[in-house]
Amino acid sequence: KHGGSMVGMHRDKCGAAFVAGFFQFLSVYKPKGLKVVGSMSMVRNSVGSEAYVSDEIIVSRAGVRVRIGNTDAEGRMVMADVLCHMKEKAANEEIPLLFTIATLTGHVIRAFGPEYTAILSNGPAKKLGIPQKMQDAGDISGDPFEISTMRREDFDFHRGKTEYEDVVQSNSLPSTMTNRGHQCPAAFLTMASGLDKHGGDSDKPIPYSHVDIAGSSGPFPGIPTGSPIVAMAHALR
Repeated sequence: KHGGSMVGMHRDKCGAAFVAGFFQFLSVYKPKGLKVVGSMSMVRNSVGSEAYVSDEIIVSRAGVRVRIGNTDAEGRMVMADVLCHMKEKAANEEIPLLFTIATLTGHVIRAFGPEYTAILSNGPAKKLGIPQKMQDAGDISGDPFEISTMRREDFDFHRGKTEYEDVVQSNSLPSTMTNRGHQCPAAFLTMASGLDKHGGDSDKPIPYSHVDIAGSSGPFPGIPTGSPIVAMAHALR
């Protein structure tokens, strides 16, 4: 980012902060019959000799060759390998549910406004009714969710364009200037983590939902809301 646009970007940690806050809820209320494993994905997007650059090709944990298109899309990059790690753990669980939660795109604010969380789910998660359950929990708890959808165009957008890469991380535009700018990153995370091999037509379907809290995490300057801790907690009831 340039021209002062980095101001306030420390708030991009709100997704990781949600994980910490949710585990605080779990430690207090101790819901029975529930196993939760969480990871906090964080990265410092600084200029330097170790910085990644556009057109660099990075191989993800899942073995997917990712061509970098926009160094400002670092959030999805750091989450992809953590999501892959969790996918590996989930494959051994009886009833797994995977979530990524991040202040990922400005586009979600353009789409739904500054107060709302967006949820995008794959086929197995939809089959379990996860998007609707989260929206219902959000409505009741005052921590509202909007349901968005991954489409084939989102996957096509990220599909590799040359023989050198399997997946393109992003275009060079801000999400606010990109068609389907908050849906596409969910497709990227699915592809880069290898979760596209665990859809509804696979031998081991794994339900996965991506949650974009760029709007609902709170204004800057201002106090973070902690969203969607309340809705997630209510969904466990």
